[in-house]
Amino acid sequence: MLTNTSHSYGSVARIFHWLTALLILSAIGLGLYAEDLPRDTDAAVATLVTIYSAHKTIGVAAFFTALARILWSLAQPKPAPLHPERRAETFAAELIHWALYGAMLIMPLSGWIGHAAQAGFAPILWPFGQTLPFVPQSTDVAHLFEGIHKLSALVLYAAIGLHVLGALKHVIIDRDATMARMTRGTPAGEGRVTHGAGAPLAALAIWAAVIGGALPLPAGPERPEAPAPVAQNQPPGNWKVSEGTLDFTVQQMGAAVSGSLPAWTAQIDYDEASGAGSVTVQIDTTQLTLGAVTDQAKGAEFFDTATFPIAAFTADLKRVQGNAHEATGTLTLRGASVPLTLPFALSIAGDQATMTGEAVLDRRAFGMGESYPDESTVGFSVTVQVTLSATRQPASAALDA
Repeated sequence: MLTNTSHSYGSVARIFHWLTALLILSAIGLGLYAEDLPRDTDAAVATLVTIYSAHKTIGVAAFFTALARILWSLAQPKPAPLHPERRAETFAAELIHWALYGAMLIMPLSGWIGHAAQAGFAPILWPFGQTLPFVPQSTDVAHLFEGIHKLSALVLYAAIGLHVLGALKHVIIDRDATMARMTRGTPAGEGRVTHGAGAPLAALAIWAAVIGGALPLPAGPERPEAPAPVAQNQPPGNWKVSEGTLDFTVQQMGAAVSGSLPAWTAQIDYDEASGAGSVTVQIDTTQLTLGAVTDQAKGAEFFDTATFPIAAFTADLKRVQGNAHEATGTLTLRGASVPLTLPFALSIAGDQATMTGEAVLDRRAFGMGESYPDESTVGFSVTVQVTLSATRQPASAALDA
């Protein structure tokens, strides 16, 4: 029989029960196993990424399976307790079930939201992307939901433990048909349904406490943001950068991960009439961010910011056609100097200019990621995106600078 009765569980409910248990226990096992793995070498980190990717992927599958299971359960009659006269025991069993239902949803969902808010480490192994609608890329959001994820894990462990102990009691002490109803669909009990609202309300209170415990304390007065580093200490040139971004994207285990280099300065000399000029860019690599793998990106295997804190790009500018331009020169990064041509579009209106450009680099040209000889973990290509706005400087200002 596919559906439930007041005496038994149908085959659909039983399949959902055991499939959910398999997925959740697998995700827990992988997560606990990964916590004890070494992180001291890049090969160890690569192994860690693979295990956490499997953990996250199974967690997402567990969330959707649990959601389907709960919806099916709510649409079905629930078999009556075998011992309705044991009111305290019946209430405890229902409370554990409702707490477990909450854990099966909140734990994987909070982990998923935390992952989506700070992409960069151990992508989910599916083709639907790593972000979620309405979830901003924010370290604060990621930390909040990581806290909920960890606290909900404690509720999940407790609920599973009590659930298993209860099942063992029914088998060893009571010797009734509780397990048989869930394993074989055996009908049992008198069918008198006595479920109340007390257990779900108590479980709701537990989850309110869990989520409330993860919320941050109120912050003090908000301090004004410091000026963007790009706007500070601009070197001489006849164009002064007012704002801009220097971002990059790399593939990690088949998923795009975006990073930023927020601290840089640019000396720009450009003649609008001839469409020619020059640019020198100094980049502070110690300020780079790359989601959850920022520290790894700064390490000796990749940017090695401790040894090479500054990168530089020096190039000649020329107009190709219309607004299309090229900056052709040399990028010095991590001690290696590599030729680079950056195509970019330039628009000038009066004394204001805007520029957008994109180029693709090969990390191997700079000796990055030598312990990742293929693209299964870290891609070879790195796409660099540049945008900036600049203001024309009077000739006297450039000379005075």
